[in-house]
Order: sequence, then C-alpha cells, then structure tokens
Amino acid sequence: MQQNSDIIALHHVNAGYPGAVILEDVTFEVKTGEIFILLGGSGCGKSTIMKHMIGLNPILGGSLTISGMEWNDRNRAALYRMIGVMYQSGALFGSMNLLQNVMLPLEEFTRMKRKERIERAQELLSRVGLADAAQKMPSEISGGMKKRAAIARAMALDPAILFLDEPSAGLDPITSSALDDLILKLRAEQGMTFVVVTHELPSIFKIADRCAMFDKARRGLIALGDPRELRTSSTDSFVLDFFNRGERHG
Repeated sequence: MQQNSDIIALHHVNAGYPGAVILEDVTFEVKTGEIFILLGGSGCGKSTIMKHMIGLNPILGGSLTISGMEWNDRNRAALYRMIGVMYQSGALFGSMNLLQNVMLPLEEFTRMKRKERIERAQELLSRVGLADAAQKMPSEISGGMKKRAAIARAMALDPAILFLDEPSAGLDPITSSALDDLILKLRAEQGMTFVVVTHELPSIFKIADRCAMFDKARRGLIALGDPRELRTSSTDSFVLDFFNRGERHG
C-alpha cells in the first residue's frame, strides 16, 4: 500500500522513568498507514516506549511528536482523540457487556445521542466480527473475542493511530492468526496506522511493514527495518538469532 508522511517521530529520545533511563538516544519514525512493530527481548523497553508514545509517561529527553504535535498539556486533548489503545489484557470492564464497553468512550468524549452511540458501537463490533456478541459479558467470551472487543472500543473515536500491546499474548496459534488478519483488514479498509508491541514471530512476519528492535543490555535501538530483511541480512548476531529463533547454521 502507499505510505505517506511520518505520523509519529522520535528523535534522540531517552525512555524510562524519573531516575531510571531504560533506553537512550532512540530515533525512528512511523509512517502514515504503516503497521509498525516494537520488539525485543523481555525487559528491553518496548512497552516503555509505547507508554511514552500514548502519553502515559513523559519522555526523559529528546523529542516525540504525533502529527507534528508534542505531548504537552496544550496538545493533550487533541492527541488523545488521534489515538486508540488496546491493552494487553483487553482491560474490558467486567460489569458491562461488550456493547456498553465500546460505547463508553462515546459517552465520555462525544455529544452523540444514545441511539447514535448504540449504532456506532454495534457497527464497530460488527467490524471486528462480534456482531452477535454485543450483549455478552467479558466473562462469557474467549480471550480472542476480548481482544477483538478491546480493538472495537479503541476505534470508537475514529483514531488515526491504533496502539496494540501484545495482542497475541495468551492466544492459541489459530486465534492469533485470525487477529493478525483483522489488523490487516482494518488497515486495508481504513488506512489506519498501527503500532504493535509483540515478540510473536509469526505475527511479526505476517503483518509488519517495519519494526524497531531494542536491546536491554545495550540500552537502545539496535535494528530498524523490514523484519523479513533483518532476518537474513542483519549484521548483528543478536538480531539474527532473535528472528531465526537461535537456529542459524553455518
């Protein structure tokens, strides 16, 4: 697909928490309409970077912009309308059915009438294959369905960017592959930009346009590009071992 200008840009970012720098001097861009993967070993900082990108934690240094806007109090409301987030567990409210969960952002951030909110939520559930599950409670559905419902809720305000935190975690291979198909479908139909935190190699090779790989020991970005190319052409032994499951020969 045709990709346009950069929608997210990190320049010389120090990532972490006050008094604890996890990653140093991180620079990369995410293009509009791209499926971009944040990956690396456990504790490498990929989830920390995402928390900075969605405005949960301020960066410790450098510059991070979304559509040219820095995360600050002046831009916060506009930026929150541009992004949707699916957290690893789904984070659905157990006391609400799926329709109510998806309607919640519409109730909090729009002036839509109740009928319009219901119609919008039903449309989103249909888009992720849950049209018949609107009245079910989170406790009554599978892990894969919870992830789909969480994606529907993340899309409620029609964001330009969807952030997905470990969408395949805890799912069997068939369900995980179906979720990958959904991500590709949503990108094709709506031109959404996706930023995905994952270490699941089948998903990475199936959906990623590019990836940024981080390393805990080196405290930084160690690879950037198409994972299918990095798997064969990287000059970094750790990167090659990661993408080839440590099964290189010769």
